[in-house]
Parts: sequence; structure tokens; C-alpha cells
Amino acid sequence: MSGEILILTIDGDSHAEHVARLLAARGAEPVVFDPAGYPVRAVLDAVYHRDGRVRRRLRTETADVDLDHLTALWFRRPQAPVAHPEIADPVARAYIEQECAVFAGDLWEQLDCRMVPAPRERVRLAQRKSSQLVLAGRLGFELPDTLITNDPDEFLDFYNRHRGRVITKPVGVPATSRADGEGVARMSEPVSTRDVTYADAIRFGPVVTQEYVPKRVELRVTVVGRAVFAAEIHSQESNHTRLDWRRYDPGGTRHEVHELPPEVAGRCVRIVRRLGLRYGAIDLILTPDGRYVFLEVNPSGQWLWIEKATGLPIGAALCDLLMYGTVREETAHAARRP
Repeated sequence: MSGEILILTIDGDSHAEHVARLLAARGAEPVVFDPAGYPVRAVLDAVYHRDGRVRRRLRTETADVDLDHLTALWFRRPQAPVAHPEIADPVARAYIEQECAVFAGDLWEQLDCRMVPAPRERVRLAQRKSSQLVLAGRLGFELPDTLITNDPDEFLDFYNRHRGRVITKPVGVPATSRADGEGVARMSEPVSTRDVTYADAIRFGPVVTQEYVPKRVELRVTVVGRAVFAAEIHSQESNHTRLDWRRYDPGGTRHEVHELPPEVAGRCVRIVRRLGLRYGAIDLILTPDGRYVFLEVNPSGQWLWIEKATGLPIGAALCDLLMYGTVREETAHAARRP
């Protein structure tokens, strides 16, 4: 089997499965693969001939992919390679996993095909929140007043200047695991008076602190190529979601299509392109007085729940991008195209 489009993501990813079904219905040959299955359930080959010719292949339990004939590669949410369970020594496991990650990562980057949202190194750079804020400000977005510091005194000055109406969020790692393996997520959190008594702990590492921006609605703006799909998340209708809509109950939070002003839609396209991406999920706040405030861009942000709630054809737009390199007009009729 020759796969024209390779999707790298975690097993059971509903977003990847949805797009793969759409691609197959169009006659494409998508292959979904998680690099965590390498080398246990997959083989990667690369042959470099004396005359410069190269042959690269991925073989899994269900597919044989000629990597040099791919149309596109979608870095959806791939995981790192995992060593074979027969390798029990932890030092040997770490070494093998590092070797596999280096080879596989280098191999994906070598491929001469369309990459969505971008080559992995570009994605890593694009995820840096502080750089996003600098670029967003240059492009004309309004930003929340923000401090990133490990100085407790700077934090306290910022807190007092904004009369305690501030939130904190992680610099770049929203989730991690404890020693017992249980996952821990870090979302946007209000700073309470009790938290302030522990401000000295900030000296151990940086924290993002922002002024609290009042919300009429929160917006998830999904940019696919030059197509812009904007959705309202009515997070202020529930106490559970007032500070961070990611706490919401999908069945209980209202979502609607939002018509962005052309200048705001244009900025959304430009920031994604300036970050070197073909796809980006942007979080904005629409304030009660009608201002659009930029929060961040996620190069691998979720979108399927938005499509189901609003009917915006984001999956179809991704299919267009993977197959043709652009979003077709018939797909983008529900989106702004600056």
C-alpha cells in the first residue's frame, strides 16, 4: 500500500480518524501512525545511494509507505518512540528511545512533501508564548498586560497594580506527570489572596501573570491555510468556565459561529503565516465593550468539538490543505478569507 498522506498522532486520536475518513472518501490514501509504535510495531528504513538517490520507507502492521512519494505529512500529535518491552535495563531503554527519536525525527524532517502545520522544529519555535506576544503586538493585536518572571517582588508589584485581578498560567508546559505516573494539568488560574502569601515560591521558576480581561465571549479562531473559522464559546454563562473555557461541559456550553471584523481575521492569518505555520488555533477574548484581545496560538489545537457544535467545515478544510496545499472556495464559504 502506498500512502499519499501520512498522519502522525497518538493512538485513538478522534481528530485524525475524522480527517482520515474524509480523505478516504475523496479517494486519498491516508495512513495514521503513532511514532510511539516504533520500533516495536513498525520498521523505518532509509537507504542513501552513492549517486545521491534516497529511498525511505515506513512499514507497519497494516501499511507499507513509500515516504519519498508522500503528498503531505500531518504532524497532528505524535508521541516519542518507545523501546521494546524486552529491554528491561532503564539506561539501555533510555538510550534506545533516544536513538529512535533522533532517527525518526530526522527522517520526517527530510521528506520533500507538504508539512502541516509545519516542520517540527518550526512548530516548536512557534509554540513559545513570549515570542507569540511580541509578534501579536507588532501585528496590531491588543494584548493583556503580561508579566513573565521568577522575581516575587515584580509579581507582587504587578498584582497590586492590577488590584488583584490577575491570572497565572504556564510558560510552556500545560501538563506533566507526578512520580506515581498520574497526570497533572495546569490551566489559567485566578490569583487568590491565599496564593499571594506563597509568592516567594516564584523564585524557583518563571510564571506567566496576566491582567484579568473581562469577557463577553471567548473565541476559538481556527486558521487553515488562509481560511479563518471563528467560533464563540459562551463561557460566561457558567461559573465553571468563567476563567478558563477548557473546564467546560461540551453539552452545556453554548457555541456559535462568529463573524470576525476583516482586520482581525487578517491579523489571525498573518500571525499564523509569520510563525511559519499552515494551521493554527488562536484564542481571543471579545470584551463587553467590543475589543478583541489576543491570548495565544496553538499549532496543534483541538477543533473537532467546534465543528460538531457549529458546523464549521474545519475537517474538510484540513483535507483540502493536505491534498491540494490550499483551502478550496467551496469549503471556505463558511470562513473569512482576508
